Amino acid sequence: MIKNRLTWFPACSLKVRAVPLLIASQMAMISTAMISTTTPALAMEGGKLPLTIERMNASPALAGTSPRGLKLSPDGLRVTYLAGRKDNQSFYDLWQMDVKSGESSLLLNADKLATNELSDEEKARRERQRIYGEGIMEYFWADDSQALLIPASGNLYYFSLTDNSVTQLPIGEGFATDARLSPKGHFVSFVRDQNLYVLDLATKKLQAMTTDGGGAIKNAMAEFVAQEEMDRMTGYWWAPDESAIAFTRIDESAVEQVTRNEIYADGIKLTEQRYPAAGKNNVDIALGVVTLKDKAINWVSLREENSKDKSKDIYLPRVDWLPDSKYLSFQWQSRDQHQLDLQLVALDALTKPKTLVKERSDAWVNLNNDLHFLKQQSAFIWASERDGFNHLYLFDLKGKLKTKLTQGEWAVDELEYIDETAGWVYFTGRKDTPIEKQLYRVPLAGGKVERVSKQAGMHNPVFADNQSVYLDYFNSLSQPPQISLHGDKGQQLAWVEQNAVKQGHPLYDYAGLWQIPEFGELKAEDGQVLQTRLFKPVPFDASKKYPVVVRVYGGPHAQLVTNSWSEQDYFTQYLVQQGYVVFQLDNRGSAHRGTQFEQVIYRHLGEAEVNDQKVGVEYLRSLAFVDADNVAIYGHSYGGYMALMSLFKAPDYFKAAISGAPVTDWRLYDTHYTERYLGHPEGNEKGYEASSVFPYVKNYQAGLLMYHGMADDNVLFENSTRVYKALQDEGKLFQMIDYPGSKHSMRGEKVRNHLYRSLADFLDRQLKSAK
Repeated sequence: MIKNRLTWFPACSLKVRAVPLLIASQMAMISTAMISTTTPALAMEGGKLPLTIERMNASPALAGTSPRGLKLSPDGLRVTYLAGRKDNQSFYDLWQMDVKSGESSLLLNADKLATNELSDEEKARRERQRIYGEGIMEYFWADDSQALLIPASGNLYYFSLTDNSVTQLPIGEGFATDARLSPKGHFVSFVRDQNLYVLDLATKKLQAMTTDGGGAIKNAMAEFVAQEEMDRMTGYWWAPDESAIAFTRIDESAVEQVTRNEIYADGIKLTEQRYPAAGKNNVDIALGVVTLKDKAINWVSLREENSKDKSKDIYLPRVDWLPDSKYLSFQWQSRDQHQLDLQLVALDALTKPKTLVKERSDAWVNLNNDLHFLKQQSAFIWASERDGFNHLYLFDLKGKLKTKLTQGEWAVDELEYIDETAGWVYFTGRKDTPIEKQLYRVPLAGGKVERVSKQAGMHNPVFADNQSVYLDYFNSLSQPPQISLHGDKGQQLAWVEQNAVKQGHPLYDYAGLWQIPEFGELKAEDGQVLQTRLFKPVPFDASKKYPVVVRVYGGPHAQLVTNSWSEQDYFTQYLVQQGYVVFQLDNRGSAHRGTQFEQVIYRHLGEAEVNDQKVGVEYLRSLAFVDADNVAIYGHSYGGYMALMSLFKAPDYFKAAISGAPVTDWRLYDTHYTERYLGHPEGNEKGYEASSVFPYVKNYQAGLLMYHGMADDNVLFENSTRVYKALQDEGKLFQMIDYPGSKHSMRGEKVRNHLYRSLADFLDRQLKSAK
């Protein structure tokens, strides 16, 4: 999924000035004023030191202490998290906070663990997980809260909290990936050499649960599109009672094997990769259950006996055990993604699955992680967009709807926690405004939705396993990420990391110039509401005219216009201090607005999205302080695609554009993502052609900068080189910067310093040189 790669970069999208004949009709759709949709965040106090590009990327991080990997121990007595070091924000140690005393301390120094080179498989997996850094990157609590499992550099470590000892586990030769503790903490499981292994912690006996892995056969491993597009990073699942493990077996034989060049400064690495491009073959997938007692493997039938659809060309996006360990559920998705079925199978009748819920769409059915089977009643909670917005439903185990837990023209983000004893369902959503993520709860029996979180901004709660106590990972435009402990009604119990921007905080010296945007709404051509953010220059003089940078993503499952803290906005703050207006608009196709808003793009990408960005530019032209002749657009990934499409399709709207790591021909991207939005190439040839940038290259005039990582394994470098060649064949002048060894996310302080300095220089030359 390309959108999740935007850890630092805004979605890229190029917009160009409107054709005169369209101006009148589009102006009629623009709101006469920017309308506030939420309480504006307060500006920060602090020094007025100008922000530099070098400081944006240096340590300590401007956001201050911003832990990751938040967890509550199963007994609820400790909060644990990973925190970067002051002298190296990308090197993580394990920290803890005592819930009773509120005292924080270093729990485990990562220097005690090995720091060997990662395997290619693990590097790829971390890239899919968006895990970047060194030191301790993952850890897992034992059920008794007395120990932790810590994977590091292919080895596994058992950290005992009773005596603070660290023991390397005897897992044999090779690199262990996807390691975890079993539900009751008696075993450690992992994947090595494409097979599943289990280590008994009491006896230290190691068993291979599968043995046929190798070559094109992978056991207990998630295939490429499952990792990249389905948010499924694993291929195995423990039964709650530890009696068995469900696992996938994938056969990649039919998937096209391509030779991908990764270009580094000191040479070229040829990588053989089975990449399922749009319209090509996917893996063959099977679901098995292996018992720990005798290592017997039995296979699950993936369709009911009377089902007319016996196709093997399907996806298996989710697998979940029921609490009693006697039943297994799995989600079956058709290749065209119009169908998603939740199926249930008994462990003693694996060949006889029954369908509990059917989801259907003429466009596509979005996946989620919100299935939860209850323990105290024979029922489950299921999330669905069947009424146009993502909401929670309660079903019995026969698939009969019991009650609709949430409803309305707003979307649920995620199911967070269920307190069956007290009868509450906790979830995050957009009930109050689409630009904030709040925590709510609703009675399990159905009833009124209550808001639990208090502050305006983005709340990401982490609940304890067995009680309604949660950690709130909160941020807003004026508050870098902070973490607090809360009770069941949202009452704050303690700070884990207040991260207040005060004297001594890394941001404090710069905070006095930090700009808070103005939120607003515009109307798309079909009348739907578009959310916007506008950052004014600092200092601001209403009598002057300022050049504009439109920062865009524009693709599905993403959202830029939020009341949130984002490292992507550091460059925005730099630009406003250099005298630019920065504008953002979430066009149709973006997330959290319902299916009508999102599915406008079905079978034709780059049309509605570009039209909406034109509406944004028309609004900018109505502002007295905007220099309408000097507007640029900048985006990365899908935003890079949007930048090219906007510049090529509507060259009268933008004077310049920056396109980072763009998709340029959707036939080059993977099956699950591309076919979700465009369908199969054989059934939508015209849609694929119209959604490519190449039919519009001839319209390009001037003012383009492209950049790409030359080892990008997500949006392949070929996407950019094809555009280079097309522009060169047309005799068009443009600029390009390619980064040896860089992946899609463009990591590394030196790389980012060079990139952002180059972007700033390009914008200055394009938008300011004529003045």
